[in-house]
Amino acid sequence: MILSVVIITHNEEANLGRTLASVQLLVADGRGEIIVVDSGSTDHTIEIAKSFGAKVFVEEWKGYAAQKNSAIGKAEGDYILSLDADEEVSNELAGDIQQVVKFPPQGDKFRQSLPDGTSAPIFVNGFLMSRKNYFLGRWIKYGGFWPDRKLRLFRRGTGKFKETAVHETLEVQEYKSGGIVLTSGRLRGALLHHSYPTLADYIDHMNRYSSLGAEMALAKGHGSFSIFNIVLRPLATFFYNYIFRLGFLDGREGLLLHLYHAVYVSWKYAKAWELARKKEST
Repeated sequence: MILSVVIITHNEEANLGRTLASVQLLVADGRGEIIVVDSGSTDHTIEIAKSFGAKVFVEEWKGYAAQKNSAIGKAEGDYILSLDADEEVSNELAGDIQQVVKFPPQGDKFRQSLPDGTSAPIFVNGFLMSRKNYFLGRWIKYGGFWPDRKLRLFRRGTGKFKETAVHETLEVQEYKSGGIVLTSGRLRGALLHHSYPTLADYIDHMNRYSSLGAEMALAKGHGSFSIFNIVLRPLATFFYNYIFRLGFLDGREGLLLHLYHAVYVSWKYAKAWELARKKEST
């Protein structure tokens, strides 16, 4: 069994080296490969990728899900680990992944009881992992940001990203067939997300994502100027995450994170109204 690590990039020279260094032991000595699909970086991203032995493909930007699915389609490993360029595999998580690839959990080694009193072997197609999010250098522990479980490791041929403009999610086949139970497992180690080292990074990111989210909101019929969506929903989002989900325990960083996330929600619906108005005028 070998592992394919797949990553999409665009001007990620500040992050990519750390990410690739964290998976070197997983792919060394013929145990795996690294696939990087770049969308036209103008910095040293491609050079860094090649220095770690990655197979680099340069393609026009097709959207987050489509770009990631393109990378998945190029993988030749038995298992695929999909990472963002600003994520790092912790040592504990690397050990968990090595165990999965070397000793795939399947067949009669793992069984699940069925309602009729019999049991069926479990074939695990995908694996969830907890993600630690770092904001302005602080590990965010509350407000819904931990354990932030992500499905990132899966058997080749069983998973792909759902086609959405933003917040793309990996979907892995999970079903019962012929008495065999296919499900998702959970790894203990953490994926480290080095997100937004500066406020400017975060605000820029939220600006881009709110534009993409506005397209999705408009498609769902949220094109009117709504006080609820533009004012009340962001306020409710802030109080829910900051107060009820204990985001205030993350100090000043937690306050800024949830405050500007609420602003993102307002931007998204305001931009959806703006898009609707533009379409009406044309």
